[in-house]
Amino acid sequence: MTTLISFVEGEKNLDWIGLSDALAAGHALPKAEISDSFLYRGKDTLLVRQAWIDGLGVAVKAATVFPDNPTADIPMIHGSVSLFDDAHGDLAAIVDFHLVTKWKTAGDSLLGARRLARPDSKKILILGAGVVARSLHAAYSAAFPEAQFSVWNRTRANAEAMAAALANVTVAEDLETAFRSADIVTSATMSTESFIKGDWLQPGQHLDLIGAYRPDMREADDTALQRARVFVDSFDTTVGHIGEIEKPLQSGAISRDDILADHYQPDLMVRQSDDDITLFKNGGGAHMDLMTSHYILQQFHAG
Repeated sequence: MTTLISFVEGEKNLDWIGLSDALAAGHALPKAEISDSFLYRGKDTLLVRQAWIDGLGVAVKAATVFPDNPTADIPMIHGSVSLFDDAHGDLAAIVDFHLVTKWKTAGDSLLGARRLARPDSKKILILGAGVVARSLHAAYSAAFPEAQFSVWNRTRANAEAMAAALANVTVAEDLETAFRSADIVTSATMSTESFIKGDWLQPGQHLDLIGAYRPDMREADDTALQRARVFVDSFDTTVGHIGEIEKPLQSGAISRDDILADHYQPDLMVRQSDDDITLFKNGGGAHMDLMTSHYILQQFHAG
């Protein structure tokens, strides 16, 4: 019998630390077989991602991304996630797309930060003020409970609304000033032009880049990748796919050897000193959707 998991029911028993632990455990299994396909119509995207992890199962995620939808008060992203049993291939669950995306995206970055950010980080800057930004506040609060947050957004009114709705959040008056004073900077924007300047990076900072998911998108400039020790969640879903990584590779600003590790290499994904500048590119990927959906299903039955 197929389990249907709604957003509200599925979220009841979820925990950010538990999810990031589940993602780490998923990467200890045999490496995922993954396949992505993209179709474009101008700014609009159809994304289909599928993954198979031996011992965990199969997931297929289909999503449409229409950036102009919010102007008509319609969500930007729609989609579905199907989770298939590993032993027999039967449809185990249909999980709310937005639930999987919320927890996968922020949980991926949280796992990166738990490995790469200084554990004593107290000041966290969020770039962007959308749905993902609010999830990042929740996720980072779980691992850095004493942190104070600030938010910056191109449209200040959106940053003000987010700050008013969440605890321990203030609006950043100036991007560069807020960036330089943060211990962790996490960015979730739809930018196609790099607006994060590497010259702003300070010793000991951790930069978490989420927004760019297409070849034409980018948040940080070449200098940021040159000054930082660079990590990705998966070589297979970032190198050759995402502008944040591919553009500086193509231009020669960085080399493939400058990308040091991904989640499948936890022994290499470490901070070497308190002064390290670390950069983590969150590329997502169907294997993350599979791991997250499996965790959601487990917690749903446990509850």
